[in-house]
Amino acid sequence: MVAITEDAVREALREVIDPELGINIVDLGLVYGIEIDGARVCVNMTMTSPACPLGGYLKDLVDSTLKWRVGGVEEVDINLVWDPPWDPDRMSEAATRQLNGGR
Repeated sequence: MVAITEDAVREALREVIDPELGINIVDLGLVYGIEIDGARVCVNMTMTSPACPLGGYLKDLVDSTLKWRVGGVEEVDINLVWDPPWDPDRMSEAATRQLNGGR
């Protein structure tokens, strides 16, 4: 098992794929912050749009992925935040290339 560190949490979150875009939520720039307090992890994240119908689905995936992939995580709090709003500039270079067909 992996110790609870911000790096371990971020790496586990790379396994959470946005089903509409097929890109993980870290590279999409949806994860705004990670806080660790013992066995509790708090993730501040956003959606690509406040009207995104997948918010509940992604929150469930984040919860189950962290509890499964990061040893010692017992509680996951997910805060959806809208400020600052998400925009494509938050994406990693890899995510941008993937959306642009590999260019």
